[in-house]
Amino acid sequence: MSIRCTVESAFFIAWSCLEKSGELGPPDATANMLLDAIEAQLRTGERRQLMLANRAIDAYRQQMAQGHISATHRIHLG
Repeated sequence: MSIRCTVESAFFIAWSCLEKSGELGPPDATANMLLDAIEAQLRTGERRQLMLANRAIDAYRQQMAQGHISATHRIHLG
């Protein structure tokens, strides 16, 4: 599987999880945060989609808890 497909799959898993849990923040900030977390892991050699997604979700939640992403701008879809 190509790196592009791996990133897309990991991003979709993370985004879907945050969306379903109601934790999805501002779309641009959320997307950037998730992609940055996934990219950092790729640089260390991680290629497992689920691991990439789970660690990106953890990093996102840490950023939310620290106030780096505004919780007041959360969106709820569906």
